[in-house]
Amino acid sequence: MPDLTKTKSTDDEAVSQDMTAISAGAVTGKPRSLWGDAWRDLRRNPLFVISAVLIVFLVIVSIAPGLFTGTDPGSGDLTNHFLQAPHLDHFFQADWFGYDKQGRSIYARVVYGARNSILVGLGVTILVTVFGGLLGMLSGYFGGFWDSLISRLTDVFFGIPFLLGAMVILNAFSDHTVWVVMGSLAFLGWTQITRVMRGAVITTKHADYVVAARALGAGTRRILFRHILPNALAPVIVVATISLGTYIVAESTLSFLGLGLADGTISWGGDISRATDSIRNNPHVLIFPAGMLSITVLAFIMLGDAVREALDPKLR
Repeated sequence: MPDLTKTKSTDDEAVSQDMTAISAGAVTGKPRSLWGDAWRDLRRNPLFVISAVLIVFLVIVSIAPGLFTGTDPGSGDLTNHFLQAPHLDHFFQADWFGYDKQGRSIYARVVYGARNSILVGLGVTILVTVFGGLLGMLSGYFGGFWDSLISRLTDVFFGIPFLLGAMVILNAFSDHTVWVVMGSLAFLGWTQITRVMRGAVITTKHADYVVAARALGAGTRRILFRHILPNALAPVIVVATISLGTYIVAESTLSFLGLGLADGTISWGGDISRATDSIRNNPHVLIFPAGMLSITVLAFIMLGDAVREALDPKLR
């Protein structure tokens, strides 16, 4: 017959060791923050991994297009390469995507066109996030007169059709450089970020840690940038990430309409616009720049969805 006293003593000792280990972990272990949990979830999300790899690749292409092609995207040969169809005789060479109606390499133009399209998307996203985020913080934190003023200003800009307003602004400029296009899109695109930041700040400013910091004599700047901003930034990042693809599409649409980047500037939207005349007999002129545009926008939308799932507790 087994010794019940000895067995019970052994079980009590095991439970005591487990409780000691848990207590030690609670004391020495660092609690995970929202960003730590989000990063852990993102690394396990195939959607994030695929989109991140695509975006990193596209950024490398836009920064160093010379690593992927040695062909001048602006030089053409009408005699030998007029609307020449693509073939795989030389993989990743100038003729892999074929040639356009001016005898220029479509592959080279797709590679070099990534720089301006992605630059506009990233630049507009940064501008609207910084400007709209600051306005949203001021509106949500101070309230009163400032909240009413910024909210009414946001309503006015929100009522302007985005593309139509950008077309009107760009018509006022004779030189459509990258910076002019970025400025026109950012001038109209900050409203959504402002509204999201305002709502997040209103929710966060009543938290206990903010009230405690104010009671301890913390200044307005410290409360805003040390306590409120880090905890109100998650929904803004989600909206900004998803909107980035929208800005790339907007730039391409404006270029397609002839109101985007200047004619001498290489962009996917401009090449798509020039390819419409040849789409029936030579669809390759349109397929490759349009395909790269679709892949880029899809990658940023996938990234935004993955970030939203990681930062929204309701979706876990």
